[in-house]
Amino acid sequence: MYRRSAQLSALVLLLAGTAACSSDKSDSQSKVQPQPANTDITTLKFTVEPAPEWTALFKRTSGWFGADGIFAIPKNGVDSPGSGKSTETMFIFSDTMIGDIKDGKLNPGQTMINNSVAVLKGGVPSTDNIKFYWDKDPNTGKHKSLFIPSTPNARPGEYYWLGDGFVNTAKNNDTYIFGYRVKNTEAKVFGFQEVGNALIIIPAGSVPPFKDQRQLDTPFFLPGSAPDDYGSLGAGIFVNTKEAGAPQPDGYVYVYGVRGKAKNVVLARVLPADVEDFSKWRYWDGTNWNPDLAKLANITDHASNELSVTPLPDGRYAMVFQTDGFGTTVGLRLALQPQGPFGPPIKVWDSTEDTKMDKDFFAYNAKVHANLSEPGELLISYNVNSFDFFKDILEQPNLYRPRFIRVKLQ
Repeated sequence: MYRRSAQLSALVLLLAGTAACSSDKSDSQSKVQPQPANTDITTLKFTVEPAPEWTALFKRTSGWFGADGIFAIPKNGVDSPGSGKSTETMFIFSDTMIGDIKDGKLNPGQTMINNSVAVLKGGVPSTDNIKFYWDKDPNTGKHKSLFIPSTPNARPGEYYWLGDGFVNTAKNNDTYIFGYRVKNTEAKVFGFQEVGNALIIIPAGSVPPFKDQRQLDTPFFLPGSAPDDYGSLGAGIFVNTKEAGAPQPDGYVYVYGVRGKAKNVVLARVLPADVEDFSKWRYWDGTNWNPDLAKLANITDHASNELSVTPLPDGRYAMVFQTDGFGTTVGLRLALQPQGPFGPPIKVWDSTEDTKMDKDFFAYNAKVHANLSEPGELLISYNVNSFDFFKDILEQPNLYRPRFIRVKLQ
């Protein structure tokens, strides 16, 4: 339930980008990313305000009433600002609460499942336009997760938390979602441990509960010397293709991961058509795109287990995250290329107002939802939770849900 919870020289970056592209001889589509007119990766001019209409969309009193891990996947595969108005958007959630709230209190009989989805028609945050989905056991009537580990490496008792996903226009418009295989442990705080990484594939046209889904084990779980050092790919996806509406497309899907206590960010990429061929994936080693997963380099740190990387109108890229995973600050770093280098963290928002009521409350996993953002804006969500979850969810059942802010670029 807890979610993992100085301006640089353009010439230096151009040379670095050239070296990165020329190093991967098998990559016929590699090319140098054009340099943006604004090469400042230390400052961003913006204003920020709450987005109460989006926050209210997920404040519910019956059925689905809370979850974390919110990612937004445009079902037409276009992830550019304003594009959400012309399609459906599927939200994917991890640990999910189902039940009824009356007079601000949770009625008996609530339950938790490990993942769920919602589908929003168009880009307007209206309760008339959104519907929430999960599964039910046909024999017992009990609520069930939509995605349950069934790969060869899966073991009984494991469950999925969901990473980011995208609609793959190069593979029949199927939806690809990262799933983290998790098992429970005896730890008193954060009593869980990731044990594997999978891809969940939803065929185009499939509807919840997605009985025709496929699941693939991946090599993208990154074990360390101890669970605190573990990591995984799938924390955020940037689809840099013409079909996705990317402003400077190079044809690749960029998949970010997070590992270790320092919340270090790592990066891989692949052509969309090759997503299931793990031999075709390449990993940023700090200089080149390397075929060796073990060569993954940390591209920045102090991020969160879920994040986003989004192209800005001026050609720069913005990584958005919750600083240090569970900090009160929504942070942003700038870069001139998807692989960085990324500049220092820029404070975008202080979420203290949402967590000050109780010492156990915390905010986490901020990210941009590009297709639901207006042009020139970044619609950002972050989640709120409690270290004493089962006590506080009874007293404040609407605590556990996303909050939204709107960053207006200047």
